Amino acid sequence: MTHDEYVSRDALGLAQLVREGAVAATDLLDIALERTQRLNPRINAVVHLMEEDARRDAASPPAGAPFAGVPFLAKDFQSTYAGHPTSAGSRLLKDLVIDHDSDLVRKVRAAGLVVFGKTNTPEFGLVPFTEPELWGPCHNPWNLDRTTGGSSGGSAAAVAAGIVPMAGGGDGGGSIRIPASCCGLFGLKPTRGRTPTGPDHGQHWRGATQEHVLSRSVRDSAAMLDATHGSTPGAPYEIPAPAGPYLAEVERDPGRLRIAWTARPLLQAEVHPDCVAAVNDAAELLADLGHDVVEDTPELDAQAFAKAFLTMVASEMGADLEDYRGLSGRSARRNQLEAATWAVGLLAGGLTAGEYASALRALERVGLRMAPFFETYDVYVTPTLASPPPCIGALQPPAWQKRVLSVLGAIGSGRLLRAAGGLDQAAADAFSFIPWTPVFNVTGHPAMSVPLYWNAEGLPIGAHFVGRWGDEATLFRLAGQLERARPWFAKMPATAWS
Repeated sequence: MTHDEYVSRDALGLAQLVREGAVAATDLLDIALERTQRLNPRINAVVHLMEEDARRDAASPPAGAPFAGVPFLAKDFQSTYAGHPTSAGSRLLKDLVIDHDSDLVRKVRAAGLVVFGKTNTPEFGLVPFTEPELWGPCHNPWNLDRTTGGSSGGSAAAVAAGIVPMAGGGDGGGSIRIPASCCGLFGLKPTRGRTPTGPDHGQHWRGATQEHVLSRSVRDSAAMLDATHGSTPGAPYEIPAPAGPYLAEVERDPGRLRIAWTARPLLQAEVHPDCVAAVNDAAELLADLGHDVVEDTPELDAQAFAKAFLTMVASEMGADLEDYRGLSGRSARRNQLEAATWAVGLLAGGLTAGEYASALRALERVGLRMAPFFETYDVYVTPTLASPPPCIGALQPPAWQKRVLSVLGAIGSGRLLRAAGGLDQAAADAFSFIPWTPVFNVTGHPAMSVPLYWNAEGLPIGAHFVGRWGDEATLFRLAGQLERARPWFAKMPATAWS
């Protein structure tokens, strides 16, 4: 198989060739490793190789598995692979080897995927861009000076560059959908509770985070959710199993849907004209396909949401640092964490239990108040992001702010950091790039970024589709219809061929 033939097929297409005996899984792995060696120095997507494990798995892929023999990359965060570190983009965990597979990873392996490496991610997935101090910035294959988004930025870059047809991601505030938009890919966040979180966690970020994949085709995402859905026994969230295979939904006509759309941000942000153009284009396409399309949007108290969400995230970061102390037997030191991460951890110490509980209640009310909107509409459409992919470094805190965080971090007082306005400043700045995606992590609705639009600079801009709670089926039907109406699979950046 040539490299051109390899990138011309999605994961299911490669698996079919393996089943038919037209290509060996070991040959696919060789191509994936060759492409990694050739392309990774330019995009910095892959940060850890698992070649020995991968060669063992490729030698005998499980018969009948949907993705048997297909190369795959895992995000270096949350999902754990026995015998390998899960660094979470942090110096703190760089050398901490995990001794067991997570529940989701067991399903990934059972699906026949050959996992040969892990991908770049920002430290603990806290920001929507992938520029960790540990590994360095990940570069967007569409323009190497631009961000891939985050936190699944390494996975997105690897898929966009054709290293693999599909890679793992996790989404706690948009971290599958953000890089999907930046890199011209399909990315779906499942409904809360759809995929397993055990055995070490019952939930991530109080249920805001779900793991799934980024892919070039809709059907790969659907088939992967067929292979991995199902909550961990004892986990706090369980939802009804799907009525049938998601893969079958991709080919079904979605019928005439009632769809609301808007370019108005739910959280405080200025929306770039290219992103407005992208959602206008999506709305016109949906109308042309026969859907009832109405400009409408739910109401949200943006400031209250931002403060409650960041209170939850800071508290979770503080608990994570305690968990890692238990795993490693030592407390985190300031020089092991980036200044912003250390500051977030300190903020947790400056919050009271009552403030944390109040924040969770405020977030729960967002879901309750959003529910009536989805009684009226089947799908809600927005831009995925407030701007096209910015230049690398543009989303970083300014130098003065980093110095302030460093000084306050050295003092080591969460209360002082909070008194200096750390939480309020973060709440004001955090969502300017992502004024839609985090809301639906909190509500638990399934949501997807679909690559329907490229701007005049040749940069991809995703359209964001939110479905009713538990209704990935409608999203997959609609995504399949959009993919047939405006195919994007053959759109690849020049980097993939260089």
